[in-house]
Amino acid sequence: MKLTRRNLAAALLSAAAVPAPAQNPPQPAADDDLKIARDRLRANAAALVDQKVPMATEPAFQFKA
Repeated sequence: MKLTRRNLAAALLSAAAVPAPAQNPPQPAADDDLKIARDRLRANAAALVDQKVPMATEPAFQFKA
């Protein structure tokens, strides 16, 4: 089977134009999302508090106006 570049391009474009069926996973309730996000934020904040950073540590960047 011999395909020209135009035939190949047409075949690829027509195959790409077919939308795939959307698969949405079941979403938890909005209250559950909010609670999970708040718990994650509190856990991250607690982990940051436990880190010891010497006073001589400088940021990796500088603000310049």
